[in-house]
Amino acid sequence: MLEFRTAEAAVPEDFRKNHRKRLRDRFMSGGAAALPDYELLELVLFRAIPRQDVKPLAHRLMHHFGSFNEVISAPAMRLSGVKGVGQAVVQELKIIEAAAHRLAKSRVMDKEVLSSWDALITYCTTAMAHRDTEQFRILFLNRKNVLIADEAQQTGTVDHVPVYPREVAKRALELNASAIILVHNHPSGDPSPSDADIEMTARINRALSALNIQVHDHVIIGKNDVSSFHSLDLL
Repeated sequence: MLEFRTAEAAVPEDFRKNHRKRLRDRFMSGGAAALPDYELLELVLFRAIPRQDVKPLAHRLMHHFGSFNEVISAPAMRLSGVKGVGQAVVQELKIIEAAAHRLAKSRVMDKEVLSSWDALITYCTTAMAHRDTEQFRILFLNRKNVLIADEAQQTGTVDHVPVYPREVAKRALELNASAIILVHNHPSGDPSPSDADIEMTARINRALSALNIQVHDHVIIGKNDVSSFHSLDLL
């Protein structure tokens, strides 16, 4: 850690300040599209490390995780394992992640989701695409297909999450939901439904059909793509 700080502190202060100003000016004039991922990451790191050259750390994080989104979404423990990342950096990255999740959620909550499908997929992808373990979420809708609740039901291992149709049905009744959308992620990155996914979805669908509650879709989130049971004629 000491060696890292010494090397970065060697950058002249005027050069560092001018570099930061140039990046900020480019961002303000051209938006995020004007900056590659590592420079956008630098802008985030400026606040956490105000008196050092953060370019080497930005490159190191990008090399370690692969993309801006994966850096922001990485668990705190994995971030802390990268040389030069301290508590202030982890905190800043997690604040950015939380802000992204909240913004994406605001675009779908209390809205008719079937006509806002792209926003819904963006929200689910933001929340789940880069998780290391499987998570199962249920989106509860009212009679007008307005999203009234989004709840994480279970979190499992890297390739399995337990789901109980009776618990899904019970919660839908508690919320007076008329329909649901099932969502879970595949940490492997491949969103293709497994045999277990198909069987579990059928069991939930049978349980809710008896209660006149519709299962609109089951969406599986991968790293760079999603699959839809409805689109695949599996539901």
